[in-house]
Amino acid sequence: MSVIKLSSPATKEFWEIPVLFEDAHLLALDKPAGLLTSPDRYDPNRPNLMKLLHAGIEQQKPWARERNLNYLSNAHRLDFETSGVILLAKSKEVLVALADLFGSEKPLKKYLALVRGEILENQFEVDAKLSPHPVKIGEMRVDPKNGKKSKTKFKVLENFSRFGYALLKCEPLTGRTHQIRIHLKHVGLPIVGDELYGGKPLWLSRLKKDYRLKEGREERPLISRVALHAEELQLPHPVTNEMVTIKAEWPKDLKVAVKYLRQYSI
Repeated sequence: MSVIKLSSPATKEFWEIPVLFEDAHLLALDKPAGLLTSPDRYDPNRPNLMKLLHAGIEQQKPWARERNLNYLSNAHRLDFETSGVILLAKSKEVLVALADLFGSEKPLKKYLALVRGEILENQFEVDAKLSPHPVKIGEMRVDPKNGKKSKTKFKVLENFSRFGYALLKCEPLTGRTHQIRIHLKHVGLPIVGDELYGGKPLWLSRLKKDYRLKEGREERPLISRVALHAEELQLPHPVTNEMVTIKAEWPKDLKVAVKYLRQYSI
């Protein structure tokens, strides 16, 4: 698997980002958690994927030169802490076609979420309108009166009922900001690590009976960010119209969290 190497001199951060799919028109990457998709309106100096990619094209970095790239634009966004599939267009014409596809909600997006709470059904839907929070900047909320239509389908993949956790497959049928996160909070299933919407970190000490920490060491959460991963994107190709399916492997922190939940739930 090829990777695109990006770095931010300002913050001394470095990323090796796997390429998940590529042809003459599209580039799909596996966005790491902890990297913005595009500039933060409140802090434009924070590193973000699109700014780093554009800088690489401008500086003719090897990955850009090899591909003869002079244009890249994102067709959708992933939250700062969300990992997984992100799709980019290599031309303005393809971007317009992708924008139409995403606007018509044609792409099928599948996410994984690790949640805390009691689940009564193996499959369920949440249909709750969303709007920006009137006071808290950057937050969204359920707003039955003035919100925009928002719907998400959920399926339980694994239930760690001994500890009150579950791994869910999430399929958003609309594309609102923070949609999956708020819909899960709305039904009492906040995502692990999602402190903005009531989720708490996952600690090994809560799972393992005889957990002992070495003297002078501080316990770190098994997963400290929002436990949400964009695992799959399926859509008709904007040029050929053939169905394209793009998948991203589970990130290491999610693998570790689920491994320990499986191990101690027995």
